[in-house]
Amino acid sequence: MKLRRGRHGLHLFDRASGINILFDEVQVPEVEYHLAPRYASFALTNACELKCPYCYAPKSPARLAARQVTAWAAELAANGCLGVGFGGGEPTAHPEFAEICEQVSSSTDLAVGVTTHGHRFGAELAERLRGHIHFIRISVDGVGSTYERLRGRSYADLVSRLETIASIAPFGLNVVVNEETLGDLDGVYRLAVSKGASEVLLLPEQPVGGRGGIGAEAEMALAAWVAAERREIPLTISEATIPDGIPTSDPFAGEPTLEGHAHVNAFGMLAEHAYATETVEIGASLIDALEELSRGVAVR
Repeated sequence: MKLRRGRHGLHLFDRASGINILFDEVQVPEVEYHLAPRYASFALTNACELKCPYCYAPKSPARLAARQVTAWAAELAANGCLGVGFGGGEPTAHPEFAEICEQVSSSTDLAVGVTTHGHRFGAELAERLRGHIHFIRISVDGVGSTYERLRGRSYADLVSRLETIASIAPFGLNVVVNEETLGDLDGVYRLAVSKGASEVLLLPEQPVGGRGGIGAEAEMALAAWVAAERREIPLTISEATIPDGIPTSDPFAGEPTLEGHAHVNAFGMLAEHAYATETVEIGASLIDALEELSRGVAVR
């Protein structure tokens, strides 16, 4: 198991099983804190063949070089990071997506995850990724006609690909929650349970691209939906988007954002998360960029 030292104690993590153990009674001297965040996400490319109206990804063409990603991942691993997640855009649209996953998985001790629309997952890609991906997040945003209207792809095709996806690694379903998708939450949850998903991740829509984000009434309805008992699989929610009224369990309460997570966009800029507007150029060292960003965040 990988050991991480931080302000909340000693954190043990096993990427193969996903087990996390936190010894929060252990007081770690600040000088021994690991420098990298627990988790880092990478937008490998802004390219995506879907045109979801609430997508936050920039529409300007951009793509990270595979050698940059693997070098930054190695630096993160050496400084206490536990896992990386590849997204976009659509990460499988990156011409070297499989090679990046293989390299990072083989050359570091990082857990490798991916967030994807899932429609490119055929037998050939599955074979290349098997053993090199530790968790897959499938963006769903509704079922049936809602899914097809918002995402412009066949819902039946998505469902048929979940069996292939499940053969690669554990997976979860993501749903952007807004007035259009709120009524489909039960359907998304039932799909997740029926296909053996590990969790459902709720993503309240953020105000990007001229859209106002999730409204107050929809937030209240989401909180009521979450409060209903659902015990088959867990519900999770994006830390950057938690509406009022939704209870959460956070073993790292009070932690500075950049100790828990950092995001690299497809232009090679570092930010707190994918929605953040304050960025710094990474350059030769991701850890140096992280320290620069931390100083900027601290003086806001």
